[in-house]
Amino acid sequence: MKYISFITLTLITFFTAFSQNGGDAKKLLEDVSSKMKSYDNIYIAFDYILENKEADVEQVFEGDVILQGENYVVNLFDTTIIFDGEFSYTIVPENEEVNIARSDGENKETISPSSLLTFYQHGYTFSSGEKKNINGNQIQFVELVPIDTDSDVISVEVGIDAKKFHIYSVREIGNNETHTIITVKELRTNQKLEQGTFTFEEEKYKDDGYIINR
Repeated sequence: MKYISFITLTLITFFTAFSQNGGDAKKLLEDVSSKMKSYDNIYIAFDYILENKEADVEQVFEGDVILQGENYVVNLFDTTIIFDGEFSYTIVPENEEVNIARSDGENKETISPSSLLTFYQHGYTFSSGEKKNINGNQIQFVELVPIDTDSDVISVEVGIDAKKFHIYSVREIGNNETHTIITVKELRTNQKLEQGTFTFEEEKYKDDGYIINR
């Protein structure tokens, strides 16, 4: 499942990848990257919106993510995904099951918080867009356009708080005119994380009757 498409939350760490064109956009992205990489960990609460005006569809979901290096915990769609750097554990309470998969680091179709760096590393040009005052914050937008004309994505628009150098939003527009939008509601850094935040306790879920799929 494509939980963050730039997003995911894209949200954070892929910006070091850009070394193409863009002038001011490139400098802004580098500043964001530098700022984000200075944190030991990041917590983000966000809204995930799926909309298609032609089809009269608008769905809004709330989610959150904790990022620390390659590790992350994502809560979205009533599902939790834990990634410990080697395995991902997708916990689905509704079905009382856990799906465990080893990361091979090569699946280009899988978009996750820690894979955004490599996902966006090649294949996009970018340019500065509008600057808007949103809730008292100056948000500078940067537009990414796929070089591949057969891409399923028309463009990705990243909104950046120009004062804090934090991500405000990410909007992905598909060639079916579906917009996937992630808007940051809260961002906290350098939190004191509980021991085992990125550890999956298999016995606990077995005791609770979950099916473990490998």
